[in-house]
Amino acid sequence: MARRPLPRILSSGSAHIARSRVMARSAADSATDVLHPLITITRGLRMLAGSGRRKWAATPKERRGPALFLVAACVLVVALLPYGPLLTLITVMAVAGWKGRDRTPARNGPSDAELQRLRSLYEALVPYFSVPEDPSPLFAHGGEWDKAFDEYEFDADGRLTRLRVSYPAYFTDGEDSSRVRIEHLLHAKSGRGREYHFDWDEEGNELVMSVLPPLPTDIAAQRFVTAPGETVLGFTDAAAVRRTVPVTEGDTTRDAPPVLWRTGARSTEPHLLVVGRPGSGTTSLLRSIALQALAHGDVVIVEGNGTGEYASLSGRTGVLAVECGLSGALSGLEWAANETERRLIAANRARQSGHAVPEDAKRPLWLVLDRPSAFARPAAADGRPDPQELLQVPLRHGRAANVTVVVAEQFDTLDTLTRTVRTHTRARVVLGAATRDELTSVLGAPPHTTPTPETPTGRGYARLGTGPVLRLQVPATPDPYDDATSEAHRRAVLDLLPDRHTAPGTVTENTGTATRAAGPDAEPGPADRARVKPRPRQSQAPMPTAVPAEG
Repeated sequence: MARRPLPRILSSGSAHIARSRVMARSAADSATDVLHPLITITRGLRMLAGSGRRKWAATPKERRGPALFLVAACVLVVALLPYGPLLTLITVMAVAGWKGRDRTPARNGPSDAELQRLRSLYEALVPYFSVPEDPSPLFAHGGEWDKAFDEYEFDADGRLTRLRVSYPAYFTDGEDSSRVRIEHLLHAKSGRGREYHFDWDEEGNELVMSVLPPLPTDIAAQRFVTAPGETVLGFTDAAAVRRTVPVTEGDTTRDAPPVLWRTGARSTEPHLLVVGRPGSGTTSLLRSIALQALAHGDVVIVEGNGTGEYASLSGRTGVLAVECGLSGALSGLEWAANETERRLIAANRARQSGHAVPEDAKRPLWLVLDRPSAFARPAAADGRPDPQELLQVPLRHGRAANVTVVVAEQFDTLDTLTRTVRTHTRARVVLGAATRDELTSVLGAPPHTTPTPETPTGRGYARLGTGPVLRLQVPATPDPYDDATSEAHRRAVLDLLPDRHTAPGTVTENTGTATRAAGPDAEPGPADRARVKPRPRQSQAPMPTAVPAEG
């Protein structure tokens, strides 16, 4: 039984309420700033009135008559003086302003609880930042913590949100093991359940620990504003990148910092490897990449899971093949290797003759492989080659031929990837829960943040070549044919799918499941497992058997 989608008022009501609260809070703050003098004078008048009532109540009854006569005489004298009422009004307003001022003492230091937390943290760091040979140690039991902690900030609950630590110059901050011990200690003492960022300044012997806000998980698949050859892998912290792209969330549009992966002839990292555990969002990332690639190129998809996660892409314009079996995977990747060689020959001949490279040799071709290791055992049992061996030519010469390879694999079967795949896929993404050693083995460098206790789908880290390790949140791109997909996400993915089209010169083979020849707006039904095998075009040169030497 299909789930009925929630009404729009229930699915998007919380977002509208949150935005309304932010607007109301901003308006209240602005009004408070503008009306602050009036609020101060009103509070002073109220205090003066209260003081007058208390004095009148404390005056004996036999003295109230003379007091009233004295007050009336003073009022009469003031009224008869030139500018008397005006001067009296100014005097009363000045006294009320002085009386109603905010006399809350300014906070000059941490509270008792915060002071105790800083002292305990200082004592915990003493064994790591001190040696017996130091004549004047910066860290010592019972020492002055304010000399080591230059800057600190706390939240409303009294937990550290930022801390700047000065450490001795002899501390081995260049060793990863020494850093890990300090980061683990600060994480444990400052409070778990949050994600911390550690910025080591080796020249200044300083460490800055700060609490990172959670990355937004409500960004759905959409048409991102990027140049040809740029792919949005996800979104990260605003301070980590220099560029933003507009994203749409419901009825609002805002700027978000993306993690951009550049492909093509001038790319330094033309191929991508995605690693994660089941349910971490690797398939969602590959689906997002395929949808973005279809805007400017062609896509060949090889799915080793065999669960029909890419059935919505079958038969779409630009999708040359969606293969789920061993035979289809071998034939599709063999065609991709031959196509890479053909493009190299066509580009070489065009350059030698002084002509431009043909358009069919410049159009981007994407090879998306989800768990190719699943074909290794069936291929060995049938005496057939591993499909990964057919990736040697696209991986080695893909940049010159404008061919991009994207491979997704799980941690359990990561060792089954061939050496060629691991060598040429230097753009890396790790999704889901992973230990520090696993992240370092895949990314080549440890992240400067602590892992979150609960990792949402599509959450992880990315590193492009030798660049920094960035936090990453993949845009939500679920399978639109899955019953558990929300109506908003399903519609977002369907709007990005090209129209169904069977081009001349292609053969469609049905594998037993009913094939749906409908447009992107059709209601999801049974999984479409049609495989489209492209035939060589008549204008293409015969497939070469060897890769020509690059000239």
